[in-house]
Amino acid sequence: MRWLTRYLRTSEGVILITTLLLCIVIGFLNPVFLSAANLLDLVRDSITTGIFAMAVYVALLSGGIDVSFTAIAATAMYGSVKLFVLINPHAPLLPIFLVAAAIGAILGSINGLLIAIFRLPTLIVTLGTLSFFHGFLLTFLGSRHITDIPDSMLDLSRSFLYRGRLADGSLFSLPTTSLFLIAAIVLIAWLVRFTAFGRYIYAIGGSEVACSRLGIPVARTKFLIYVLIGVMAGVTGIVHSSQARVANPFDLVGSELNVIAAVVLGGTRISGGHGTVFGTILGVFLVTVINNSLVLIGISSYWERCVIGALIIVGAGVPLLLQRLQARRSAVAPSSHSPVQVPAPRPESNR
Repeated sequence: MRWLTRYLRTSEGVILITTLLLCIVIGFLNPVFLSAANLLDLVRDSITTGIFAMAVYVALLSGGIDVSFTAIAATAMYGSVKLFVLINPHAPLLPIFLVAAAIGAILGSINGLLIAIFRLPTLIVTLGTLSFFHGFLLTFLGSRHITDIPDSMLDLSRSFLYRGRLADGSLFSLPTTSLFLIAAIVLIAWLVRFTAFGRYIYAIGGSEVACSRLGIPVARTKFLIYVLIGVMAGVTGIVHSSQARVANPFDLVGSELNVIAAVVLGGTRISGGHGTVFGTILGVFLVTVINNSLVLIGISSYWERCVIGALIIVGAGVPLLLQRLQARRSAVAPSSHSPVQVPAPRPESNR
């Protein structure tokens, strides 16, 4: 039981308890929340946020941050859909995903070059590229909704892993696109746990200076981190567009706060070097519940932003405060328990 007590004291344990209590309260106030249909709706609504969160988790783990991933996703999604609508609207899914991933990799490499080679601050770079990429999309690629998306994307939106029917005859389902979220979770979990690249990410988040002295390729690792984020953002754009059955250039951009909130709430420190995939999943689920279930208990949707902002402050601030408190205790403990050392008398010299 000691391991359970220690776990529940961690930020990941706290978010697990918070999520369970919130679900119990909402389910008590409105039993519809705990129905199979609503829970599957929550899974579907968390797909896009979840894949984004896996990408942002890698950035925060390295001690950086990326807020341009939504603009990368929108640009890759809209550019890929528009290209295949013009050349081959009956193209299979794989080429569409590959083109979107390639566009995402190119845009991510721009972030990587500015951050890794020119050593610019990650927040400043990605804030700038967020506006630049989205402005480029609206100026040169278009600003109209594309409703006649490729047939394979429509087929993906109509495919389900599970489908059921309620007593009133309404249908509920688990979409096939949830497999992309599972794949992203497995990929990132394997990457950070079993590869040298993942160990480099943790190490850079802990101390970039120490990594440089140990010979770890810091610049190359940082560059690959943002290329990876770009690839994942490009794929997420196609997944989102398939679910929505429309390519909307104004979609996704503006949802950065929810994604970052989910990762921070999951226990990943903004300072880097600490965080887990499971904690990030918990954070995604909590943010999804807040965004989609407050209305069920009669709370206005306008409160969503307030709640998310407060949770970011709590999620980022509490671990830092606990870390400082532990550091003070460890600094005071030796002086309070160790015996007073009396200096031995110096021997007199013979004259």
